[in-house]
Amino acid sequence: MRDLLCPVDMTELAGTALAHAVRLAQRSAASVTLLHVRDRHEREGPVGDQVRAELDELVRRHGQGASVRTLYRDGNFMKEIAEEAARDHGVMVVGTHGPRGLRQNLMGADILKLVRHVRLPSWVMQQDSPARPVERLVVPVSGHEHISGLLDAITWLAGLDDTEVHVYQVMRPNEGASEQLQANKQRMLRHLVQARVRTVEVNEPSTVFSVGFAEQTIRYAERVNAHGLAFIADASDEYRYIADAEKERLITNKFDIPVLCAH
Repeated sequence: MRDLLCPVDMTELAGTALAHAVRLAQRSAASVTLLHVRDRHEREGPVGDQVRAELDELVRRHGQGASVRTLYRDGNFMKEIAEEAARDHGVMVVGTHGPRGLRQNLMGADILKLVRHVRLPSWVMQQDSPARPVERLVVPVSGHEHISGLLDAITWLAGLDDTEVHVYQVMRPNEGASEQLQANKQRMLRHLVQARVRTVEVNEPSTVFSVGFAEQTIRYAERVNAHGLAFIADASDEYRYIADAEKERLITNKFDIPVLCAH
């Protein structure tokens, strides 16, 4: 891991995102690139000076303990972040205001689009998510055909904090898991054990009346005091019709649990 990309807006969420990035950088001996995509009003003049001063202050307050480089790009935020992410970064660390928060076109409702557009693993947190060691990570079993990216991201994160990974599956009455889901679960367990990651297999009977899995997964994560959730950002073919809403619920969960999104 050489560098973590941390895109920020000009709200208090930026401080939370940078604090998370610095903590991960310290654990992985990486640097941090603090990226702000400027709109046309922020590029010059008094407003431009104010933006630069505020980001300098952000680094002074939250960037201690890591090498932080501030980078400005101009244009469409989704395009500019994705282009920068392709340069030489290992992980994106980014905050979200949630589905009804500020800056809907930046770090709000489009957060799922952003982590899908950026082909890096992404660590996503909300403003009140503390930057702390990830002692427990809950990973719902994925139905995707390819899960190597998720396994690599989980192994990297778990290696930083000696994380205990809970491989979680909701067991619905009279409904068997697909062959893909069963195969992925066994592959996840084998991979984590071989990587010497502390692993807990969780098969929990369905207790929530819901077509999807997000609500019960979130409740379980809160119950065991998990410090993170993890899933594949892209929709699987098997559950595409509900995947987007479920993944958005995970990212913007009501307990402010950060989420690791992989590809």
